[in-house]
Amino acid sequence: MHDEFLCHVTAYGMCGGQRIGVPLGTYRAPTLALALWWLRDRASWIAERLDPLPENPRIPRGALVPVADTVSDVPGLLRAWCADVVRQELVADELAGGRLVRIALQDDTTEYELLAESIDALRMQRTVPALVVPVA
Repeated sequence: MHDEFLCHVTAYGMCGGQRIGVPLGTYRAPTLALALWWLRDRASWIAERLDPLPENPRIPRGALVPVADTVSDVPGLLRAWCADVVRQELVADELAGGRLVRIALQDDTTEYELLAESIDALRMQRTVPALVVPVA
């Protein structure tokens, strides 16, 4: 059983013709349950910042504009992933098995990546390929 997990959230975009990663958070979870909670919390955090409620008093009037229908609904996909019990169990099973889990979504400008893996697996120099979890 894998007891400790390392979780990362990163946003990737283009700057000056190069792909740049911006770390949005890292957490060393002492349990599987806390790793899953942190991933859901960060996914919700990203969704809220990308798609806040228009009536939020902190957002100036006119600051929010709709995006084109062709743009991927990253906030909606993240919220759906957080609410999907089956996908949460899949992630838990993969992490408990010592495999890297990568959840990645992309809109027209940015890729958002949530990663989690067992610290024990890191120590053992994992050889099993990462599971890419579909969110749609």
